[in-house]
Amino acid sequence: MSAIKAVVLSAMVTLPCISAQAQSFPDRPIRIVVPYAAGGGADLVARLIASKFQDKLGQTAYIENRTGAGGNIGAQVVSNADPDGQTLLFTAQGPLAVNKALYAKLSYDPDALSSVSLVVVANSVLLSNPKVPAKSLAELLKVAREKPGGLNYASQGVGTQAHLTAELFSSVANVKLTHVPYAGSGPALTDLVNGVVDIMFGELAPAGPYITAGSLNPIAISGAQRSSALPGVPTMAETYPGFVVTSWWALVGPPRMSATVTNKLSKAVSDIVREPEIADRLQALGMIPTGSTPAELEDFRRKESERWSAVVKSTNIVLN
Repeated sequence: MSAIKAVVLSAMVTLPCISAQAQSFPDRPIRIVVPYAAGGGADLVARLIASKFQDKLGQTAYIENRTGAGGNIGAQVVSNADPDGQTLLFTAQGPLAVNKALYAKLSYDPDALSSVSLVVVANSVLLSNPKVPAKSLAELLKVAREKPGGLNYASQGVGTQAHLTAELFSSVANVKLTHVPYAGSGPALTDLVNGVVDIMFGELAPAGPYITAGSLNPIAISGAQRSSALPGVPTMAETYPGFVVTSWWALVGPPRMSATVTNKLSKAVSDIVREPEIADRLQALGMIPTGSTPAELEDFRRKESERWSAVVKSTNIVLN
């Protein structure tokens, strides 16, 4: 048998096998890798969505937190997984749209990850610990300018959304701030509440209870419009026109996932975020339930990648 004929016959056998696997998906619990620490916004939303997988797909889903390197470790785990849909990545924009501009070299190709669905979009909020004598943006800027570098801010890690947003704010407002990176939103928020750090551009989801309890002061919203969850809190754009930064979380899979699997997952996720119970809970957390087709997410990722590449370039942040 010639080598060419052997390859053709092998493909004829393999393709029906792959098709059968796609049709039977999922045939066991689905692993959802979250590349951030437990307790952060991504983790909270991932667990909320995962809780409905049994209803929509007939299989449970479980969360695996794989933190480190701005989300790159978790992304690499999923990138190396079999493209059968049984291992997925639930992540913020870092590993998908920011890190390829931020890091000199990545151990995975962000563009190769298979798009499934844009899950939610959210505004972050500039938070301060009550020990900081400021309850408004003007008062916070006054404190920052009185002692350049004396005001420190937390982030989920170098190059993460909170880091880049704070650096952008520092540049626009012409103030010097000191960066204190953490391994995820949870630890950063804990130290912010305890007064170890002063301020943070945080996710409204985990910060909400602390704002209600008076443990944190909301200074400004990063989105284009005020949040219905905090209607009395102004936007950053009210002081600095054009300063609009939103966070988003998406579900993707390993490279080369079949359209059958991605479409099945996409429909399930879109149905989940539109359920009144889930939508209400997401909105109460300051998030906008979205849902999308794989093609819509692919286009969105491309545009966001272009945008954040420009931000990284303007802030001169490059990591090895």
